[in-house]
Amino acid sequence: MQQLPLPENLAGAAEQDLFPQRRAWIADLPNTVRMLVDRWELRLGAPFQPGGQCSWVAPARDSAGRELVLKVGWAHEESTHEVDALRLWNGDGAVLLHDAYAFVDTSALLLEPCRPGTTLGNVLDDSARDLVVADLLPRLWQAPAGGPFRPLKQMCDDWADEFDERTAATGPPVLDSGLDPGLIRAGIQLFRELPTTAERHVLLCTDLHAGNILAARRQPWLVIDPKPYVGDPTYDVLQHMLNNRPRLERDPVTFARRMAQLLDLDPGRLQLWLFARSVQESLDSPWLGAVAAQLRPS
Repeated sequence: MQQLPLPENLAGAAEQDLFPQRRAWIADLPNTVRMLVDRWELRLGAPFQPGGQCSWVAPARDSAGRELVLKVGWAHEESTHEVDALRLWNGDGAVLLHDAYAFVDTSALLLEPCRPGTTLGNVLDDSARDLVVADLLPRLWQAPAGGPFRPLKQMCDDWADEFDERTAATGPPVLDSGLDPGLIRAGIQLFRELPTTAERHVLLCTDLHAGNILAARRQPWLVIDPKPYVGDPTYDVLQHMLNNRPRLERDPVTFARRMAQLLDLDPGRLQLWLFARSVQESLDSPWLGAVAAQLRPS
C-alpha cells in the first residue's frame, strides 16, 4: 500500500500549490486507504483513470465477494452532504450508497459499481444527452423534510462574493462580447437574487453533466458525485448547458428553450439563470461573456 497508485488527475493535484491541505491529504492516502481496507475487509483493484482532483476511487470486493466501489474523498466545501443526498435518493437515478465513514478531512463511501460505467458524453449525441438529463433531474428533485442541506442562495452568494473580490483587485473582466461593466454588475446582482424568487425548493445535484452520468445495469444511467444544495430546480440544468460550449456559443436561447421544455421549466427564468451564471463564470471562461451578451435581459 506504500506504493498506492494515484490516478492521473489526483497526481496532478498533488503537484499544485493551490491547496496545501489537499497535498497533505494526498500524501497520507496510503495510510487512509489501508485503514479503510481493514475496516471494510476489502480487496482493491487499480483506481479508475483519469479520476478526479479530490478523490481516489477504485473497484473493490468485500469478504463476501460483493462487487463495490471505494471512493475516498478529501472533505472540502463542495463535497459536503454528498452522503446525505445519496441516502435520500436511495439509488433512484443516482448511484446506490452501501456504507460511509467520515473522519478528520476524509469522506469514504462504499458504492455500487456502474457497469459498463461509460460516461454519457462518450456514447450519445447532444440531443440524446438532453433527454437523459431531463429524465434524471426530476427524479433527484425531492423535497427534503428538514435535513442538513445548505440553501442554494448560500452557494450563489459565496460565488458572487468571490467574483466581486476578484474584480475589485483586477477590474471587471475584459470581454470582447458587448458586455459593459454595468451589465456585468447586473448579472452578478441577478445571480444573488434569483435563489430568493424560486417558487419551488428541492434537493439539487448542482453539478450534473455528461461526465457525472454513468451507464449502468440496474438503471440505464446513474448520477455520481453530486454537490447537493436545496433551491430552485431551474438552476440544476445549468452545468449540463455550460459543458456544451458549441451549442451555447451558437444559440444559447434555443438551447435554453429546449431544456426548459424537456423539464417543464419557465424558459424565461432559465435564460435569466444562464445569463447570470455566464457572467459569474466569465472571469475564468471569457468565452461566456459572448454567451451572456446574447442572453442579456431586455
